[in-house]
Amino acid sequence: MIANLGRFDRLIRAVAGLALFFLPLLNMPAIWSSAALAYGSMGVGVVLFLTAFFRFCPLYRIIGISTCRI
Repeated sequence: MIANLGRFDRLIRAVAGLALFFLPLLNMPAIWSSAALAYGSMGVGVVLFLTAFFRFCPLYRIIGISTCRI
């Protein structure tokens, strides 16, 4: 896997991923009172955080985008 995420993109994904994972646990805001929405949000949060951690986004690869300066 060749890195295709830049520093700013990784930061945004990591922060958004952590927020989408932990906010349903706190039930803030109340939109996550539905279990399906809470688990879906947590799943998206995990995916966002993992793409930031590994510096690779499969969707970027398919589309041909790279925000990495390498």
